[in-house]
Amino acid sequence: MGRTSNDDRSDSMNPNNDAYDDSQDNRSDQLNPNNERYQGQDQDDDE
Repeated sequence: MGRTSNDDRSDSMNPNNDAYDDSQDNRSDQLNPNNERYQGQDQDDDE
């Protein structure tokens, strides 16, 4: 039996695992408005 998605989640939630740092870096990139791939709220306001 191979690894499940729950195994991957356990790795990414464990601060003693390298996957934890990778997931934190990814989260920071996604939430950083200075990142070109940031997918935040649209700035267009329709009034």
